[in-house]
Amino acid sequence: MKNAKRTITDLALFGADPLFVAPRSTSSLVAPDFDRFLSYSRVFYDAHQYTNNGPVVQMLEQRLADFHQTRFCITFCSGFWALVLTIRALALPGRKELLMPSLTYRRMADVAAWAGLTPRFCDVDADTLAISAHTARSHINDDTALILGVHPIVNCCDVTALEQLSQDTGIPLFLDAVESVYETFDGRKVGSFGVAECFSLHASKLLNGFEGGYITTNDAALAQRLLAMRGFGFYTPDNVVELGMNAKLNEVHAAMALAGLDNLEQQVADNRQRYRIYQRELQGIVGARLVAFDETEGCGFKNILIELLDAWPLPRELTIRLLNAEHVLARAYYSPPLHMKTSGYPTLTGQLPVTEYLAERYLLLPCGNFVDEQDIVEVCRLMRFLSEQAEAIQEMSIV
Repeated sequence: MKNAKRTITDLALFGADPLFVAPRSTSSLVAPDFDRFLSYSRVFYDAHQYTNNGPVVQMLEQRLADFHQTRFCITFCSGFWALVLTIRALALPGRKELLMPSLTYRRMADVAAWAGLTPRFCDVDADTLAISAHTARSHINDDTALILGVHPIVNCCDVTALEQLSQDTGIPLFLDAVESVYETFDGRKVGSFGVAECFSLHASKLLNGFEGGYITTNDAALAQRLLAMRGFGFYTPDNVVELGMNAKLNEVHAAMALAGLDNLEQQVADNRQRYRIYQRELQGIVGARLVAFDETEGCGFKNILIELLDAWPLPRELTIRLLNAEHVLARAYYSPPLHMKTSGYPTLTGQLPVTEYLAERYLLLPCGNFVDEQDIVEVCRLMRFLSEQAEAIQEMSIV
């Protein structure tokens, strides 16, 4: 049973019971139909091949290539290693810098380090929250090996302009699209832009494969090289020609992803409905702006991102503490940005004022399969209560 908040002494941060008994998270966590998962699992079980590019992995790769309208899909044990190996394959030889935004996934710079490159951070566009040709161009130099474009958590970066920048400079463009499985840009499926794009099959993502990742590309030579790199560097048995590792996706995870792919349209419809409820319930809350999906394009509607405007009366960190205490697992959006973190490897950066400004303003609210309509109503009611009682809350939090 939910514990209503009528006075500030009802807030969990000040000792009361939380709003929710079970936490409401920002992860999707959609479990596909179990019988369908078992039916796909039966394929590899009957074939007696549980890994090493078995029948279910091959089926998944073909389905995903068709879905993204690309020639090739190569699966991996995780999105992280899909990124690392593709960066190694695409980086211009003799160059050492990977150009990437700072306002992105908290371990993205690690990917560059594992690939043997130094991350050079650039600013983002204030409207899209993403790297753009304008923010990237001034950071390109004779040591730039690769441009890593990252689609933000809502909508897409301007890939047309980034592709033109890549063409103008001769530096390859690789796109991290882990939050953009269902999205389109200019009516075209995400997955076919740049030289390649990377996606995640982590359980928290739109397409749940327990764990895993994949690369889509129209480049046959790159696809062949990645196949070798994920499988110890073998092109053929006993013929090692690449620096490789064991980064293969197993058949069980592929079966889970296929079952999820079968259910993707329903999942998107459910996400759209949750988004509509947030649109309705957040209206009129002073200082809280829901970041809108671009509905002229394909949208997965998975992530619920809000901006705390200047009119929002509480510090963001206090807001998050208050929400978390109620088991509303709100999270700061990519904060702190990567250039403001310490790391065990060198990084390069300049002045990134837009990134630093934006990194203090956004947070993610609960979404996904374990959040229902009444949960969303209660979360938004709590946000409204925090806004209306902000002065008393701040006084109480100081005591």
